[in-house]
Amino acid sequence: MNHSTSRPIIIATRGSALALAQTHAILAQCRAAFPDLNFDFKVIKTTGDKLQTASMSKTDPSLPKGLFTKELEVALLNGQADLAVHSLKDLPTELPDGLILAATPERADVRDVLIYRAAGRNERRGFEPHAKLPDFPKGATIATSSTRRAAQLKLARPDLNIVEIRGNVTTRMSKVAERAELDATVLALAGISRLNFTVAPDGKLTGEGVPDGLLATVIDVETMLPCVGQGAIGIEIRANDERLAKICKRLNHYDTFQAVTAERAFLRGMGGGCQSPVAAYAEISGDKVTMRAVSFHDGPAKRAEGKQPVNEAVTLGEQLAVELR
Repeated sequence: MNHSTSRPIIIATRGSALALAQTHAILAQCRAAFPDLNFDFKVIKTTGDKLQTASMSKTDPSLPKGLFTKELEVALLNGQADLAVHSLKDLPTELPDGLILAATPERADVRDVLIYRAAGRNERRGFEPHAKLPDFPKGATIATSSTRRAAQLKLARPDLNIVEIRGNVTTRMSKVAERAELDATVLALAGISRLNFTVAPDGKLTGEGVPDGLLATVIDVETMLPCVGQGAIGIEIRANDERLAKICKRLNHYDTFQAVTAERAFLRGMGGGCQSPVAAYAEISGDKVTMRAVSFHDGPAKRAEGKQPVNEAVTLGEQLAVELR
């Protein structure tokens, strides 16, 4: 396809607040790196956005793969868009023919955050600042739609009551603030940070639109291993578009790309999508990639870890999947 320099390079994105925040960050990087090129973005509604009532924690065979990515990919394939920006954890490991994951900018913090009500609010059950999972009372109710989070919460505290929750970040926060039956929820630190919410030193959660009286504690990766690709943004393009490949080369962060390559190879080897009860986290140190993974597929947690040269990231992911299958 011939691109004239006058035609803007279109970035496809979902319309959620988080997707738009990520897209604007990528737009800024594109414009800084290529001041002579014209970049714009296009909001596309995905199946996942329309299915706000579908249960995400049941691995429902009727739910299509790529709930939050498919329509963006169609726009790439038919030339309505040139790059698609995804939360990488939403992007299936098997991409449609003709599309590739071309870049991952530097990854944000991969950890999860426990969000809960402050003590003494409206005389309902609340907690002191910096509360950790062991501080929650027996049978406390924590809301999450992630099978991975639910399994690890149960591992840390078998007595917890885990219930389903849907909606965007601020909707979930509001539900915890307003519903007496919910004690807490768990969200990705990267997501809340990109929306300009911060966990203050006193444990308060602050930012525009944060309901009053919420506290937050970051959960360490030993307690809660992140999902594959958490904290990373994925940029998808058409496979044979050299012009876009050059742009993506400038946007790519090498260590992040290798780490998520290992994680995605693991997920592919496990035969799972973004709702599988598995977690994996790869880190790069020098020329080595190390990764730890956990699977809850057949009941109890099974763990594995390994190390390989960076250029063997795929091998490492596949190897750990074989151990845990």
